[in-house]
Amino acid sequence: MNQSDIILLVIAAVVIGWLCKTRWFKGHLGEWRVRLISWVTLDRNIYHRLDNIMLRTPDGATQIDHLFVSRFGVFVLETKNMQGWIFGREEDSKWTQNIYGDTYKFQNPLRQNYKHAKAIENALKIPSETVHSVVAFVGKSTFKTNMPPNVTSGTGFISYIKSFQSQVFTEEQVAGLLNEIETKRLKSEHILNIKHVHNLKQRSNPNASRRCPKCGSPLIVRTAKRGAGAGRQFWACSAYPKCRFTQNIA
Repeated sequence: MNQSDIILLVIAAVVIGWLCKTRWFKGHLGEWRVRLISWVTLDRNIYHRLDNIMLRTPDGATQIDHLFVSRFGVFVLETKNMQGWIFGREEDSKWTQNIYGDTYKFQNPLRQNYKHAKAIENALKIPSETVHSVVAFVGKSTFKTNMPPNVTSGTGFISYIKSFQSQVFTEEQVAGLLNEIETKRLKSEHILNIKHVHNLKQRSNPNASRRCPKCGSPLIVRTAKRGAGAGRQFWACSAYPKCRFTQNIA
């Protein structure tokens, strides 16, 4: 192995190491775990799993990690691949992750999944009592507050799904629901168009929540105080002066 090969291997190792730490990779790893666990433990003739379902909503679109359609109901599953201690209550808008002494806030996944469940209910036109929201923490995390039964850790989401034993759909209805989902799930070209429209709205809305594309810090609205553009509002990185990213509003 020559020196150039060694350099390439080192670069590849660094890139892979960085990639494994990204939220994107952790999210996909968590979804893969759910797929593997459900494939091993759920009867695929009873529980029909669909992954990465994108449905249209009144405000654009929503993406559902996993969907299990069965005679016993439709289970809408949100995956969280997180480590450390998890603090949160059902009524809180934000939950907290504590890992290695550092704390991070994240959106209450129950609220996040509520939108997904309503999207399924509306798309399939089925009663709300037949749609069940499930949140699965599949990483090495520990709940430090009491969680409702539908917030699970490890393989707990399997037990929760199996706890529903009353039949609410016939096999024919299940087949019809699966067909309806496949009909209404958005294709890639529709998703790109919705994202484009959403990004345009976000850019022109001063009240929207946005992240800096350079460093990931929240963007805030500032007002120019001097020069020809005095009084003009613009997006600016909250990490200034470390990050000097700015963007015009509209």
